Amino acid sequence: MRKRIRIELKPEEMPKQWYNVKADLPFKLDPPLDPETNEPISGEKLARIFPLGVLEQEVSTDRFISIPEEVLDEYVVFRPTPLIRATKLEEILETPAKIYYKYEGVSPTGSHKTNTALAQAYLNAREGVKTLVTETGAGQWGSALAYAASKFGMTVKAFMVRASYESKPMRKYMITLFGGDVVASPSEETASGRKFLQDNGNYSGSLGIAISEAIDRVLESNSTKYSLGSVLDHVLLHQTIIGLEIRKQLELADEKASIVIGCHGGGSNFGGTVLPFVVERLEEEKVRLIAAEPTACPTLTRGEYRYDSGDSAGFTPLLKMYTLGREFIPPSIHAGGLRYHGASPLVSRLLSEGIIEAQAFEQEEIMKAGRLFASVEGIIPAPESSHAIAATIREAEDARQKNTKETIVFTLSGHGLLDLAAYG
Repeated sequence: MRKRIRIELKPEEMPKQWYNVKADLPFKLDPPLDPETNEPISGEKLARIFPLGVLEQEVSTDRFISIPEEVLDEYVVFRPTPLIRATKLEEILETPAKIYYKYEGVSPTGSHKTNTALAQAYLNAREGVKTLVTETGAGQWGSALAYAASKFGMTVKAFMVRASYESKPMRKYMITLFGGDVVASPSEETASGRKFLQDNGNYSGSLGIAISEAIDRVLESNSTKYSLGSVLDHVLLHQTIIGLEIRKQLELADEKASIVIGCHGGGSNFGGTVLPFVVERLEEEKVRLIAAEPTACPTLTRGEYRYDSGDSAGFTPLLKMYTLGREFIPPSIHAGGLRYHGASPLVSRLLSEGIIEAQAFEQEEIMKAGRLFASVEGIIPAPESSHAIAATIREAEDARQKNTKETIVFTLSGHGLLDLAAYG
């Protein structure tokens, strides 16, 4: 019987620190600006939204930040996650490339989002926060935060993009299963939500609008804090456990990645996958780091690199990023987790410096890639993850045409068992 190549780390081999790429970059990121003054925003204003522990990590330039024992105790439920050789996919593509995928779908909520949810929930609970308010696109983040908050004695209020709220009911149920409260956004529950509904009662919603509602709610109360599932530096920091594990697993297999791929919406999955490889890219320029995004929301491939608000109402600090404009309302694509108008400032700067690259994919191509992967590898991928699969297939086919022996690694950020309607 043919052996399945599956590289596992023991729980004691799991990384004990997150990696902060800012310590190794030859430049400094542009600071977030106060939307009222266009000057660097004060820590006092940010502290109205985030706990101090999160803000400390957001501005840190330390190369490594220790993962608290309480978070490691929860990580061990599902981490380390496996790195799997996609031999069946290689065979059907007839490619000389080796293809590996990091499978994050084994987490309690089926996606990589749990990595930062547990970290943020702990940092908030440590400071006595009882309720976290957030937005969620396709529901992966809302589910992960509700799960994490329940572990540390908190509750969650999630504003879910209306298009996904209506098309992905199972994620609503998962959020409530873990004790969270979820509402379709835009909603009648906040002033900003009511304004958007007044302008257009049939709004399909967007992550930008949902963020506005979440922050609107936080600013009304002193007992809640805001929690974000992507974009900001501390979120990408927590997700680097993905790339750090990949590096260890490749070493065990005596392999070296030549292409590393992640799907891209706000930047958490992509950043967590590729940031531990950035130093190699800076030193050797041999490894390619590819972000795969939808053509329906082409932030990196067609956005402008400038300061813009992270939400639709203009509550958030202004961030220097690739953006389609805070007014952008994306179509109701199946990959609801990638429907964001902006990109992480960190990912954006890496793209502007030519350290990473970006590719955009039509929905038909990514769903075709997801179906192929499911049929040959036996895992139904989330539509978001299928963007990374589509990019991998392109690179594997290119390797076949050029007869180059690439080693391609991508992160399968979550399973699609709650996204079967998309395949229909």
